Parts: sequence; structure tokens; C-alpha cells
Amino acid sequence: MFVTALLAPLIALGVVPLVLLSAVGFPAWAVFGAWLLLCTVLVALDLLLAASPRTVVVTRSVRERARLGEQVLTNIAVQNTGTRMLRGWLRDAWQPTAGAPLKREQLSIPPGERRRMPIPLLPRRRGELRSDFAVIRSRGPLGLAGRQARHDVRSALRILPAFASRKHLPSRLARLRELDGNTSIQVRGQGTEFDSLREYVRGDDVRSIDWRATARAGTTMLRTWRPERDRHVVILIDTGRTAAARVGDSTRLEASLEATLLLAALAARAGDHVHLLMFDRAVRARVSGVEGTALLPALTDAMAPVHARLVDTDWTAAFASIRTLTTRPSLVVVLTAQDAAESARGFLGAFPDASRATTLLVGSATDDAIAELARRRDSRLDVYLAAAAEQTIRDAQVVADAVRRAGGEAIAADPEALPPRIADRYLELKAAGRL
Repeated sequence: MFVTALLAPLIALGVVPLVLLSAVGFPAWAVFGAWLLLCTVLVALDLLLAASPRTVVVTRSVRERARLGEQVLTNIAVQNTGTRMLRGWLRDAWQPTAGAPLKREQLSIPPGERRRMPIPLLPRRRGELRSDFAVIRSRGPLGLAGRQARHDVRSALRILPAFASRKHLPSRLARLRELDGNTSIQVRGQGTEFDSLREYVRGDDVRSIDWRATARAGTTMLRTWRPERDRHVVILIDTGRTAAARVGDSTRLEASLEATLLLAALAARAGDHVHLLMFDRAVRARVSGVEGTALLPALTDAMAPVHARLVDTDWTAAFASIRTLTTRPSLVVVLTAQDAAESARGFLGAFPDASRATTLLVGSATDDAIAELARRRDSRLDVYLAAAAEQTIRDAQVVADAVRRAGGEAIAADPEALPPRIADRYLELKAAGRL
């Protein structure tokens, strides 16, 4: 059972008969006791006349998947199978990160009828969201008290990464189509494949002139090239403690997921094979052998439940796990932090040897606020903060230089700019024939 907020004013109203009857000689304790007894009788009567909340049938319909930050409309239906009018409230028991409204839904259901109520959710966290039950409160006709019952109605909703970086995809796909032969490639790269012949146009690279075809056609003919397909792109996402750091409005891990999805969508359209590995001290997610339109759903589904863990990443095991995905990776993208050399010692010590057939990119999301702090000189506190910010920037540069000396390439940008920068570098490698 439960009592409503009306019970307290009703009890307080007993002051009136207490004052009036005490003035004519009635004992105060007897008057107040009688009033409490009357309130108790009214509460009991209200409970007796309230419809039973156990006679209702509760069902819920929920989508299986949704993206982070996207509003999800769920529906919950309540059917009154009893013989009394059901008046009260419903509370759907979603966890706080589901973003369900705090207010309770009001119920007014005649006997034998059914009501459907939309409940919007605005998820604030990736992963599995669950609601195992709903609570029905049925109040009596006096509005003083009522009955309460819990109904087990289990539902689950998987929240996928937002993929906000997909807005950069159309422009990168247009550039990919240019590389793929819709417009000619002016510079032949080491790894490009022959596509077709066309007539020479002023400004074309003379090294691509096909002299035999020129002799046969009687006019200067030029070979065009397209990037090779069926190359392998391995993406390793660090899910250790550095991935939990706040960068802008989110974490470094969220920025890594955005960069991964944009690069994977682009590589899949280019005909390359994409492999994903999320790792700290163990494999948290792995996607390999998925091609075409099934790739992005597989990636987002694998990423959804993975969150950063407050442990140091085992980089020796992480790079060893790459070799279990493919024996001939053409591009390895490592998404992690480029912090101080002391904290990056394990990463740099396990960095694989560079080879002609493999390109290694190290991408890191940085915070623009650090650069802003480094420029401030308005007060003594600003000077101290600027010194700390400059030291942080220099430490990150030391790590980036160490990556380059080891044969890799370092890319650091804010969370908004990191995904398109990595995608642009992928296209540059395609155009240069290095992928």
C-alpha cells in the first residue's frame, strides 16, 4: 500500500475540532485520538475501494537497437482485467542512463479496457539498457491511499555508438570515386592496378604513356590506374585507462570509435578488408571476416558494450593479437593516447618493426582546451596553468617523434577533427599506391 500527500493535510485539519471541542470541555487527547481514528478508517476505506493493481496486464514494446543520443520511443500497454475503474500511476523502471522521464504516467482505465502510453528515452551511455519491471499504483476514490504492485516486464535495448562522423563520409566517398577511376589518377603509385587507356591530355604524367597503344591508335594514349583492392586494414583500439580520459565533451574512447567507423565505412567501399580489435589486457571486442554492408552493423554491435577499463594496456599482447587477424596487414591503425613518454614506454617498447608492406598510423584524440590554456597569461594562475599545458603538449610531441622514428605515423587532433584526418590519410595512401 501507499499513502498520498493528501493524508498529511487531512490529519493537520484535526486542529480545528481539537480547538473547538477543547473549548467546550472535551479532553484534547480524546478529540485528537478520535480524529486519528477517523483518518485511519478513511484510509482503510480508500484501500478497500481501490482497484487491485494485480489484475492488470502490462506489456512493453521496445526497439532492439538505437544510436547514442538518439531519442527512442518505447510503448507500454496496460490492460485492466478487473471489475473496478483503475486510477493511479505507472512507473517504468529503466536505469537512469536510459534518460526516461522522471514523471509517472497517469492511469485512468475502465474495466476491460486497455491503454497504450509512449515513453521516450534519451540514452546517455552505450551498451545494454534494461528494464525488468514496471510498478502500478492504484489510488482509492478518496485519493488518500492506494495499492501498489510490481509487474515483471523484461526488455532490453542496445545503444550503439553515435557515429556522428558519418557527416564526413559523402565527401570522402567522392574522393574515393575519383581515385577508383571515375577521374584519372595523375601519379601512378607503387601499388596501383592498371585500369584503362585514354587519350593524352596536356598536364598528364608522361610516364604513364603507353607507347605500344600509341603506335596502334595513331594518337598519344595514356594508361590510367586505380588503387588496389583486397588490401587489409587493421584497427586496434586501446580500451585501457587512457581511453577513459575526458576529451572535450566525451571520452577518448568515444572519439576512437568515431574514427574507426568512418575509416571502416570508407575502406569497405574501397573493397578493402577491415579488422577490428579492442584490447587492454584482454580482447574486449573483435570483428574479422565481415565484408560489405554487414561490416558497419557488426562493428557497432561489437563496440556497444565495451567501455574503458582502469588498467594499463598490455601492448605486447595487443600487437601480438594483430597477427591473429591477418598475416599480411597493409595498414594498421592504433587509436590510443600520445601522452608523456613515461606512460607511453610500454607502447613504444612493443611497437612493431616497420616494413615496406605495412603502414602504421597512431591516432590520438586531444583536448583543444589544453592549447587554449597554453595561450593564457591574464593572471598568476593562468601562467601556472599555461606552463603545465605547454609541458603536456611537449610530452605528446616527444611521443609522436618516437613513433615516427620507429617507422610509424602520428596523427593527433581534437575529437571532431580526428576521424576525417585519419580518413584523409587513408585516401592519401591509396592515391600514393602505398595501400
